[in-house]
Amino acid sequence: MSNPELPNSEGQPSAAQPSPPPPPPPHAGEYEPPAYDDAPAGYPQTPDDAAGVGYPQASSYPNLTGGVAPGAPAADYPANPGYPAQGGYPAQGYPAAPYYPAPPAPRGRTLSIVGLILAVVAAPIGLILSIIALVQLSKSHGSKGLAIAGVVVGALLTVAMIIGAIILVSVFTHIFAVCGQYGAGVWEIDGVTYTCG
Repeated sequence: MSNPELPNSEGQPSAAQPSPPPPPPPHAGEYEPPAYDDAPAGYPQTPDDAAGVGYPQASSYPNLTGGVAPGAPAADYPANPGYPAQGGYPAQGYPAAPYYPAPPAPRGRTLSIVGLILAVVAAPIGLILSIIALVQLSKSHGSKGLAIAGVVVGALLTVAMIIGAIILVSVFTHIFAVCGQYGAGVWEIDGVTYTCG
């Protein structure tokens, strides 16, 4: 029989030997500092030694809200160091962003707006102004949407005005021809009553 405490033929303890018990867990609330066995010369060997070397204590570090941790004097730290002032102004030492004026409107932009408005009010004038604006915007590579709308609206209303004028002239010409042929009075011709005076 082999003794469990004696090593086997390879110099290792035999499998029957019991392993040592695990270390007990730390008690709640207690902190066990790590061992600093391999610390270089001049560095603290334990966290307690670090207090004498000149490191600040953990309670004096500022917290994330801009104040200080409990137990530290509040007057030692400025509120939010390095951040802009309350009004949103940049911190001292930073130049303001340069101001670049907006590029000028392309030639014909205003004329296209005026042309579209006049295309509704006075169609032939709006049509002409919109065509001029379209040519100017084509040369300056501007947006031609309003000028095209002014040309379309102006052209449609101008054509409608011309057709209306032709119809109106033909009606009055026919009335004057009937009254010239029959003279003064009230005449009914083909179911239409004409009053000539």
